[in-house]
Amino acid sequence: MSVIFDIHDHVARVTIDRPDRMNAIDTVTHQRLCEIWEEVETTPDIRCVVLTGAGARAFCAGADLKDDTGNSGVAYWESISREFSGLALRRTMKTPVIARVNGLALGGGLEMVLGCDIVIAADTARFALPEAKVGRVPLDGGMVLLQRLIPRNIAVGMMMTGRMVPAVEMARYGLINAVVPQDSLDAEVDAWVADILASAPLSLRAIKALVRETPDMPVHDAFTRQTPELITALQSDDADEGVAAFREKRRPVWTGR
Repeated sequence: MSVIFDIHDHVARVTIDRPDRMNAIDTVTHQRLCEIWEEVETTPDIRCVVLTGAGARAFCAGADLKDDTGNSGVAYWESISREFSGLALRRTMKTPVIARVNGLALGGGLEMVLGCDIVIAADTARFALPEAKVGRVPLDGGMVLLQRLIPRNIAVGMMMTGRMVPAVEMARYGLINAVVPQDSLDAEVDAWVADILASAPLSLRAIKALVRETPDMPVHDAFTRQTPELITALQSDDADEGVAAFREKRRPVWTGR
């Protein structure tokens, strides 16, 4: 199996398990990941996702160029434009996703990171979009997302040269929430997971929905945007529970309702 998918205590852990190929994505792996994102979206009990790669060498080295079973070129671009099924461009994902970047995040690997909400990286991790070096372009979100998340010239320079950028540098550009030694990576990720689980799940979905839908809107339009997730959170039992727990000096018990 090319992807390990485990759900425990409201947390889904998704591990790309092809360490012999630096966790590169072939057609089977891509299809399995798309199935997993569909399941995450339709499982309210999942309150957080942790995405990572097997081993310590690579998070994901991008597309497996030895795989010749899938579409490429214009056909691939058109299929992406129709489906938006990958993590970076997916428009319907409301569950918080943490990237546990344990090593190289190249091409599609970096593009998956761009689709995550929180990024925790080992200090040995490096990031690149090297598609132009092999006659390709960063179709899976890289060209449109990277320049929105880090300074434009830095993004364009990465895409035009394929240069690898260390995690500490990407953190300075604002892409990464925390950079830690490799042996502290799991503890750091678990701390962020615990903080997410301590928050009301409907509030998190409302925040993610609004943040994803409004970055290019005028401030007033964004402020008045009534997403279904926002209305649900404002009218939820959890909204009352949170206030009650604060007044009673106890931990809230979230029901997701």
